Amino acid sequence: MNPYLAGFLLGLVLLGAFYLSGRGLGSSGAVKSIVVSVVNAVNPEHAASNGFFSKYLGGDGPLKTWLVFLTVGVIIGGFFSGTVSNRLKFKLERGPHASARARIIAALAGGILFGVGAQLGRGCTSGAALSGMSVLSSAGFVTMIAIFGTGFLVAYFMRKLWL
Repeated sequence: MNPYLAGFLLGLVLLGAFYLSGRGLGSSGAVKSIVVSVVNAVNPEHAASNGFFSKYLGGDGPLKTWLVFLTVGVIIGGFFSGTVSNRLKFKLERGPHASARARIIAALAGGILFGVGAQLGRGCTSGAALSGMSVLSSAGFVTMIAIFGTGFLVAYFMRKLWL
């Protein structure tokens, strides 16, 4: 898709999210809801007595939050888009100097670090940066600068694996 059109459409989706739900986009809260539900299913006493888990157990339950449905919709939409465009296939993309094992380890490490950062920063890229910038939050701009700055810095040191 044309990146300018995709950015415009993403802006419309973000505007719709603010209008319909009163909140912006973000998916790290969905992962937190799933973790809280798993901990509660495995050890309800621990979940109820723990300060972090207990504050998410009230109401209809953590899996009924709109973020969970948003994240599931993104996953389903991605599979639908890949199927429609005939691009749905399993392959491991890597540079000529990176082994498959190194690529998988780097991807897992990056995903874990991004997840930890999303919890420490109180939001993922969509929630903290995109939604934050759309309401002109200075923290949203700082978050986006930090995300892209870190991305460029890491890319500089990892470039030999891809070139």
